[in-house]
Amino acid sequence: MVTYDRLWETMKTKGISQYRLIKYYGFSAGQIGCLKKNAYVSTHTIDVLCTILNCRVEDIMEFRLDTSLNPKLGVDPAVATHPPQISIDKK
Repeated sequence: MVTYDRLWETMKTKGISQYRLIKYYGFSAGQIGCLKKNAYVSTHTIDVLCTILNCRVEDIMEFRLDTSLNPKLGVDPAVATHPPQISIDKK
């Protein structure tokens, strides 16, 4: 799961408000809403945020492993957290 908790801390440190993102940098309220909900945003949006805030991607977003993955994703959490060992027989 990707979270944008770090974005809000970085914005505060850099003195950039949500209002400023909308008013001066062309962000939509919908984009801000997606970020608040930790929903999907494009890599272009992340690029623009890093440029505006003059920061690294790690200052905006963080990946946290979600062990309760939705079965609809087709991912077995056991495999995601402990990938199977594959041995290759050499002949």
